[in-house]
Amino acid sequence: MAAKHPIPSELVAIFRSARRVAVLTGAGVSAESGVPTFRDAQTGLWAQFDPAELGTPEAFARNPRLVWDWYAWRRELVERVDPNPGHVALAALEAALLQRGAQFTLITQNVDGLHQRAGSRNVVELHGNIRRVKCSAEELVVESWPETGELPPPCPRCGAPLRPDVVWFGEMLPAEAFALAERAAVESDIFISAGTSAEVQPAASLPWLALDHHAAVVEVNPEATPLTPQATYVLAGPSGVVLAQLVKAVWPEAS
Repeated sequence: MAAKHPIPSELVAIFRSARRVAVLTGAGVSAESGVPTFRDAQTGLWAQFDPAELGTPEAFARNPRLVWDWYAWRRELVERVDPNPGHVALAALEAALLQRGAQFTLITQNVDGLHQRAGSRNVVELHGNIRRVKCSAEELVVESWPETGELPPPCPRCGAPLRPDVVWFGEMLPAEAFALAERAAVESDIFISAGTSAEVQPAASLPWLALDHHAAVVEVNPEATPLTPQATYVLAGPSGVVLAQLVKAVWPEAS
């Protein structure tokens, strides 16, 4: 049976009157579904490789087949897992807010698409999505391509190698996505930071931006982070437990 995490009555009241809610999720949320975090030890064939060395434009230029195969392996891992109660709770939170005419933005650093599979609709992907592929030259998302046996496959438009639609080390976040995330943080009445270390920039700046604009910032994490001392409310625990209990406390009928 899941441990109870008391939800402060004043936080319940703030949620019930909120007009704009933003959420930032990190690797800890996906880890509860069994998705390895990017820096977790690799297994089998990939144990000899450093993820930070594979997830770079330089690695792709040097050995595109190796990088393509590594991301294909990671994609298979993601396909084998399911959204957890934390993903489901955030989808329920969005539905409850929309039903009441409020706005909701889910900002994620994760690339696995589990939020969308759980039913979340307004998702801003800061680091892309491992289930998508784009042209390495034109950066256009490609839905399908001829099966030539070549890996990585060539772009059907220009012939350049295809690559995962994710942000690699040394690359900028998608400007439009981060602008949407900043706006959501600035305008939020409540900002939830869930399952993130609050250390990876520029995403880590978003809760602080919300604080600067007088939002109630709620941290959901089993461990303390740099945000913990400044958060308005700290709900220490796994997101799959805490978020489900939060939604149930605010809107029992939605959970």
